[in-house]
Amino acid sequence: MIKFSSFLLIVTILTGCDFKNKTSTHMNNNKDQDKSLEPDDTIPKVTGIGGIFFFSDDPEKTKNWYSENLGLETNQWGSSFEFRNANRPEEINYLQWSPFKNGSNYFEPSKKEFMINYRVQNIEALVRNLKAKGVTVLDEIETFDYGKFVHIMDSEGNKIELWEPVDKVFTAMNLKTTK
Repeated sequence: MIKFSSFLLIVTILTGCDFKNKTSTHMNNNKDQDKSLEPDDTIPKVTGIGGIFFFSDDPEKTKNWYSENLGLETNQWGSSFEFRNANRPEEINYLQWSPFKNGSNYFEPSKKEFMINYRVQNIEALVRNLKAKGVTVLDEIETFDYGKFVHIMDSEGNKIELWEPVDKVFTAMNLKTTK
């Protein structure tokens, strides 16, 4: 019986060692798979919402109402919402909320009373892809210290603003933000 117990103990130890090796190998394979799941910042695509823009009879009054009643931190452009990048949590990103004066031509040629700004990556390649698909691109890419912009029209006649942001510029401005 002692020999059998010793045999079981040795088999258990050896099996445990083999299990550790298999687990270790499996874990290393998962690390390789995890690398393949890391975001590719070169793929031309939308990564989120960058802004919500809408018409208002009195943009200043609208900003004040939202500040007083809903607690938005407002500035000359509206309100900047601060959030963390899901893939790089140490990075602060921004979404702009802005009322525009009714009749502003900024949304033209759209007849809608709003415009959405989408955050994108690799805007140049995205614009090439959109043009190749026959999407109406309204202007050339403009570059500012806080990012690159271009406007397109969707299939419903909505003007869309595409923005490849440089968020660190807004962080450096140290503006009050809505969190």
